[in-house]
Amino acid sequence: MGSATREALAGTRAELAALGRAELPVAGDLLAATRVIAVTPQLRTALTDNEADLAQKTELARRVFGGRVAPAASSLLVSAASQRWSSSADFLDGLEELGFRVAADAAGDVEVDGELYAFQRTVASDAELELALGSKLGSVEAKVALVERLLSSKAAPATTLIVRHLVQSPRGRRIGEMLRGAAAVVADQRGFDVATVTSAVPLTDDQVARLERTLGAQAGRRIRFDAIVDPAVLGGVRVQIGDDVIDGSVASRLSDLRLKLAG
Repeated sequence: MGSATREALAGTRAELAALGRAELPVAGDLLAATRVIAVTPQLRTALTDNEADLAQKTELARRVFGGRVAPAASSLLVSAASQRWSSSADFLDGLEELGFRVAADAAGDVEVDGELYAFQRTVASDAELELALGSKLGSVEAKVALVERLLSSKAAPATTLIVRHLVQSPRGRRIGEMLRGAAAVVADQRGFDVATVTSAVPLTDDQVARLERTLGAQAGRRIRFDAIVDPAVLGGVRVQIGDDVIDGSVASRLSDLRLKLAG
C-alpha cells in the first residue's frame, strides 16, 4: 500500500466518523457504487486521475451517484474521489472498505466479523461450496442466490450484504481471502485487533481465553481470534497480529534447528 493510499484511507475514515452511525442501506449503496466503478474503466480512471482537477473529480462523483444513492453514501463517495490514491485498485479497495465499515456500524453489537470468519471456515472445509462461490465459470446470479439461501435466515443482514457483494465483485481474489479481509475490516471498525492463530489441532476454550488475555494486554486493544487448524505446524501455535508474528510452532523450531545445523 502506497503512502497516498494510506493518507486517503485516513481521510475517508475521518469523513465516516464525522457522519456518525449510518444505516445499512448506505453500506449497500457504497458497495453497489464500488461494483459500478469496477466495471466502468473510464469512470474509474476519471475518479482516480491524480493529475485531474479536484473540483472536476468531486463534481463527477456527485453527478454520477448523487441522485442514485443515499446522501450519506454520496458524501462518502465524494470524499473518496477527493483523495489521492496510489492506484485505481486501491481506490476500489478503499470504497469497499468504507462499505464494510458502515455495515459494521449499522449492525450495532452484532458480531458480523465473527459471522464472516465462521462462514469462511465453512467455505474452506467444503470444496464444492468453495468452488460454487469462487469459480469464474459460475454465474453471479447463482452465487448470489446461494449466499441468500445459506445466510439470509442464519446471519445478520450486514453479513449477508457483505458476502453477497464479495461474490458479485471478486476482482481476481479468492473467496477465502475476501472473507478474511472483510472480517478483519469489520473487526477493526468494532475496535478489535485480529489475531490469526494457527495450530495443529483446535485450541480449547481455556487456551483461547489465556491467549486473549495475554495478547489483549500487549496490544492494548480487544482481540478477535481467527483460528486456523493446520497439521503442518506439528505442535505449538503461530500468532500473527498485523505485521507482527509470534511463531512458537514445532515446525518453526525444527526449521531453525535445521538452519543452525546446516550453518
